[in-house]
Amino acid sequence: MVQTTHAHLAPANTTQADFILEFEQINIHDIPRVGGKNASLGEMIQQLTPQGGNVPTGFATTAYAYHYFMQQAGLEAKLRSHLTDLDIEDVTALRYCGCSVRSLILETPFPSELEATITQTYLKLCADGKNPALDVAVRSSATAEDLPDASFAGQQETYLNVYGVK
Repeated sequence: MVQTTHAHLAPANTTQADFILEFEQINIHDIPRVGGKNASLGEMIQQLTPQGGNVPTGFATTAYAYHYFMQQAGLEAKLRSHLTDLDIEDVTALRYCGCSVRSLILETPFPSELEATITQTYLKLCADGKNPALDVAVRSSATAEDLPDASFAGQQETYLNVYGVK
């Protein structure tokens, strides 16, 4: 794992816009902030809506939100300790490490301000659609998944028909 710091990403006063961007606010230049899928959806909304196209709206959590979660939860050091001596040729060790790291992340609560922002934005999306529990798709949109020299698109999970805050 490459040791990096994301302190340069942290705005002095974190706002909702640091964690979430609605698709209407996103364009193709936002790939580093929201990933390729999200940037493409934003671009489609901006380009096709004025021409009568009907692209479903939504929102993206930002790369900053991810780094904020990792930092606030102290996960970077914990993950590094799992990965430091990992033998990448040992498939059993890789499987065990993957399960262990996944569990660590899934069992870590979101920082309250991030959870509140995601909840508010989802509820706004529901209200705009006049549906108290709008079904949505939850998808990854990594900031480097579709680069010319490194593509790992499709390796992340997609969840369809997700509804409600929980």
